[in-house]
Amino acid sequence: MQTAEFIQKRRFIVRLGKMLHKYGTPAFRLEAYLQEVGAYLGIRTSIIATPTALTFVIWTEGHEDEYTHAARLQPGELDLNSLSLTDELASELLAGNVTLTEADKRLSEIDLLPSPYGKFITGCAFTTATGAFAMLMGASWPEIGWSALLGLLSYFWSLWALRSKRVNLMLEPMTSFIAGLAACGIGRYFDPGINIPLIVLSSVIIFVPGLALTMGLAELASRNMVSGTARVMDALMQLFKLYFGAFLGVSIGFSLFGENVYQPAQSLPVWGTWLAVFLLSFSLVAIFRTRFRHIPWALAAGFLAYGASVFSVPYLGLGLNTFAGAFALGVFANLFTRIVHQPHTIVGMHGLIVLVPGSKTYIGLNSFISGQDFVAAEHVGQEVFLIFMSLIAGLIFANVVAPTKKAI
Repeated sequence: MQTAEFIQKRRFIVRLGKMLHKYGTPAFRLEAYLQEVGAYLGIRTSIIATPTALTFVIWTEGHEDEYTHAARLQPGELDLNSLSLTDELASELLAGNVTLTEADKRLSEIDLLPSPYGKFITGCAFTTATGAFAMLMGASWPEIGWSALLGLLSYFWSLWALRSKRVNLMLEPMTSFIAGLAACGIGRYFDPGINIPLIVLSSVIIFVPGLALTMGLAELASRNMVSGTARVMDALMQLFKLYFGAFLGVSIGFSLFGENVYQPAQSLPVWGTWLAVFLLSFSLVAIFRTRFRHIPWALAAGFLAYGASVFSVPYLGLGLNTFAGAFALGVFANLFTRIVHQPHTIVGMHGLIVLVPGSKTYIGLNSFISGQDFVAAEHVGQEVFLIFMSLIAGLIFANVVAPTKKAI
């Protein structure tokens, strides 16, 4: 292999790895995928991926050329549109339909793509997602409305964080603080007796790191110790910041507006839960920037994961029913990869959001610190642990029963 050809190939692999990391690809999938691409290109690769760094060691068969590259990166956020386009480009390159020069140019174009849904639709998605979560938690119609309104406020904070580094550093605690303060004001002047902690949780649910915790545990299960430990600890710190902001906001709110006496209201009927699953799954399309052609698959993943977990309760009980949901989701996502030839993550993340117990982790933290429960949650600590383990086991079993042909 000529030196110039080696330079071109390793430059493409480094750029591809950085972009996939930026779009929120789990470390163990990223490493395996880049090794596959390197093998197709005729070079050897050894990749170490963590949430904040990437290290590449790339060499030719006889070690005539060798290259090492280390990069400090920010933790990636899910961008399923760019992830899908990047994977398509890599597949075209491996099939010989584009040259490395053309692929490198198109990588730059993909990296500059804005969200296909725009700020207005994404803001509506934030509002819908927070309201839908309140529905899943058994809130009343007024509480659902207030949760959605405060969810829109959280979206404005996230937009501000994109423009200001100082706001970005304090995004989680400040968002939950403002939500707690505003909820107390609503309870004092507009709607006395509302479930303030539930409204605060629902309004910041997009920031609750249940998905990150699950991804971290999945990386640990795949023996990716450094990345898994870093992701779990980062998720826990994010959870602590959210809780502290909410605890401080509610405490100051009660001091300013007086204590709110919660008066249980009538919850929605059973059909409201399925409506909430639909609204949550649909809103995640814009939040995760899912491509238009993948929307039906994403919605089906959410319903399949939730439905499998609900209908397996009589047979497996609460907690283990999550295993059934994760197993069904894993099989479905792997079939999606085989049929559409796109990354497993595109539909897998939509279903995991419905299953991950990030909210129950928050509820458990609230119970541990304050000694109070704002929803019916007995033995929540044990249930959270069991749910996490069931999620990971379900996905592992699914990969055995219906293995995917793509690493990513």
